Amino acid sequence: MLISLLRSGQANFLTILMYILSNLLIIFLVLPLHECAHGFVAHKLGDDTAKREGRLTLNPLAHIDYLGAALLLIIGFGWAKPVPVNSRYFKNPKAGMALTALAGPVSNLLAAVVAGLIRNGLAAMVANNIIPYNDFTAYIFLFFQFLVSINIGLAVFNFIPIPPLDGSKILMAFLPDKAVIWILQRERYLSLGLFILIMLGGLNGVLTVANNFFYGIVSWLTYLPFSWAF
Repeated sequence: MLISLLRSGQANFLTILMYILSNLLIIFLVLPLHECAHGFVAHKLGDDTAKREGRLTLNPLAHIDYLGAALLLIIGFGWAKPVPVNSRYFKNPKAGMALTALAGPVSNLLAAVVAGLIRNGLAAMVANNIIPYNDFTAYIFLFFQFLVSINIGLAVFNFIPIPPLDGSKILMAFLPDKAVIWILQRERYLSLGLFILIMLGGLNGVLTVANNFFYGIVSWLTYLPFSWAF
């Protein structure tokens, strides 16, 4: 997305700065939250692998993948180091893996809701003349807008049902064992295919529709508490 902003020629220095700062907050806080959510749910379901390996923490140094962080900043999608999960500790391995996988994108949606609530809370204060609307508050709104959009984008991206993304583990909970084995045996090739699809823009249409769907839900949820102010 940084590339898109630069190419547009319409983004000034402060817009780019807000985008970079919002990404840094996601890299150092939200991505660790995403991975910790995986580990926390796995731990609650009986797998303490993440805890034993020091990954059940919000410390960003335990989770940051520098290539994934750089790609998130530059092109709008990236990743952190995957939290280790051992499904053999789950009473129901398929359901356990699905719930553990679901925790990650749900954490991104919750982060989007929090950012949206702050954004709309500030907007309500501006609308009621509690704080002034000026260049400073406009860029603060933009900062939180970026946080909402990026978090929704990360959640949608992770819901893609292709390995190694979380969506594939959710999908496998509903597939017969033969299909799961088929996917696991070809995970490397499926992951490569996913990367190629993304680079060629083959998923842009689907991702745009899904992003707009979740953005509408988050916007509605975060508007309701402040609807009285507008």
